[in-house]
Amino acid sequence: MSFLVIGECVADIVRAPEGSGAADRVHPGGSPANVAYGLARLGRDVMLLTQLADDADGRLIADHLKGAGVRVEVGGVPVRTPSAAVGLDAHGRAAYTFDIAWTLERGAPPAEAPTHVHIGSIAAVTAPGAATVLAEVERLRDRATVSYDPNVRPALMGDHAEAVARVERCVALSDVVKASDEDLAWLYPGAEPHEVAARWRALGPAVVLITRGAAGSTVFTGRETITAEAPPVTVVDTVGAGDSFMSAVLDVLAGRGRETLAGLGAEYLARLLCRATAAAAVTVSRAGAQPPDRAELDAAGERFTVRSARVR
Repeated sequence: MSFLVIGECVADIVRAPEGSGAADRVHPGGSPANVAYGLARLGRDVMLLTQLADDADGRLIADHLKGAGVRVEVGGVPVRTPSAAVGLDAHGRAAYTFDIAWTLERGAPPAEAPTHVHIGSIAAVTAPGAATVLAEVERLRDRATVSYDPNVRPALMGDHAEAVARVERCVALSDVVKASDEDLAWLYPGAEPHEVAARWRALGPAVVLITRGAAGSTVFTGRETITAEAPPVTVVDTVGAGDSFMSAVLDVLAGRGRETLAGLGAEYLARLLCRATAAAAVTVSRAGAQPPDRAELDAAGERFTVRSARVR
């Protein structure tokens, strides 16, 4: 099973809380890069198609990814590596200010034949590079399953109606979609998660997952709706938590063909949520986007036991 992740790398500059006396911290980031890193940490064969500049931040990110075993394919060299200033509130929740452009120029090497493609965030909806991302998905989806995480960044989304249309085009190309409650609140103000899940499933994906931070997560298919509560954990920061959740979801679903996803049973989906929730719990318990490796995730499955899973 091989994974191709397409999307941005970002240097996350985590600002220390005002008056704390602590220094700012720079962490390798970018939602797609974090997903690729999380998959590699779980022992998966993964290539990241991205942009990186030959600067200090670019080298930091490349070394970080390659250290976990990610194969990095640079499809464009920007003037500087994108960055995001990350401010944390008193609860460790992150807010971002971006310095980023996305101009991906080419796809993956023709010899690359992944069995799963993951896209998301800035790279999937930001011109001109988004056109390259979607062309790659369309080229590969006949022989690969596809996942998508909108990971909405309102400051970069532009006109709301146009942004929703771009997101829904990505949803329509996907088999598995994961989004946060914050994503949904921006995309579809006032809509309930089950309403959005039904809307998205009608576009094509068999599996839709909605995360709600400490309130847990829900998975929707045509047959099942499963909700799992999150375990109690001391939060250092929430950077990369959703990406760790996504990596664990893809790890559990690895090898599942498109035709099998819609028929996943309730027990399997509950285990999927428990595994992904444990991965996110590990990540929020330490600074930066630091997902667990397989041994840590196995241990976390016992340590961070999900309190309950409800089937509706």
